[in-house]
Amino acid sequence: MAGVGTEKVFENDKVAVWNFELAPGEETPMHTHERSYMWYAISGAPLQVTDENGNDVGTIDIPTGGIFSLLVDGDEIEVLSEPGKGMRVPARHKAKNVGTTHYREVLVEYK
Repeated sequence: MAGVGTEKVFENDKVAVWNFELAPGEETPMHTHERSYMWYAISGAPLQVTDENGNDVGTIDIPTGGIFSLLVDGDEIEVLSEPGKGMRVPARHKAKNVGTTHYREVLVEYK
């Protein structure tokens, strides 16, 4: 995985667009979000977020078709959309697909 997604599919002076996929039980490497972003879940699953010290900071059940808006605020990310509105997670984290189905999203970072 490079950066905040599995594969960067587009970039210009305003956004970077990433494809992001996780098989059941698969997790991302530790990574840091430096820009606010949104994502659209093509195939949803529950994602467990872990901070850089290995602490479980919560699981979000991402529905298929869900659209999420996230604000990077220093070293934290705030979820602005439902579900998960108001949840705050560290900007540096990893995510694990704790479901039984393949997870896929398209993530758009704002520059």
